[in-house]
Amino acid sequence: MRRLLALAALASLAAPVAAALPVGAKAPEIVTTGAVGGKSFRLDLRQQLRKGPVVLYFFPKAFTEGCTMEAHAFSAAAADFHKAGAQVIGMSADDLPTLKQFSVRECRSAFPVATATAETIKAYDVAFDKAPGLTNRTSYVIGRDGRIVMVHSDLDWSQHVAKTLAAVRALKS
Repeated sequence: MRRLLALAALASLAAPVAAALPVGAKAPEIVTTGAVGGKSFRLDLRQQLRKGPVVLYFFPKAFTEGCTMEAHAFSAAAADFHKAGAQVIGMSADDLPTLKQFSVRECRSAFPVATATAETIKAYDVAFDKAPGLTNRTSYVIGRDGRIVMVHSDLDWSQHVAKTLAAVRALKS
C-alpha cells in the first residue's frame, strides 16, 4: 500500500521524465503476452505494424488513479485513432491476470494492454527510477516502417492522448 501511495504522489508531481529512444530510431522488437477484452493474446510488434502505425504507451501500474484515467482517455479516443489508421497498445510491468481485468474495466475493451518484460523496459528505456520494477509514463508513436515518429514522456497522463493522436494524424497528411 505504501508503494502505491508513493507512486501516486510521484505521479501527481507531473514532472517530465527522460526517454532514450529519439525520433527516427528503430523501435525495438516486442513479443509478449497481453489482453484485450479480458482475453489473452500474443503481441508481436512487427505484426501489428503491418496494419499501420502503433501508439505504444507505457504506464506504471494498472488500477492506480493516473493509469486508470489515462486508460479511460485512450479508450474514449479509440475511434479517433482507428480513423487515423493507428492502433493503441498499452504496456506495463503488470502480470497477465491483472491486465486481463484492466483491459475490460479500465480500457473498456477498446485496445489491448500487454506485459512489458524487463527486456522491453530496458530496450525502450522506460524504467521508473523511483519505483523499481515499474515503467514510467512514456508514449511512443511508431510508424509503419518501425521507426519512432514521436515520443512524449511525462508522469502527467493528461497530454498523452492528445499528443499521440496529433502525431498519428500528421502521418496521414
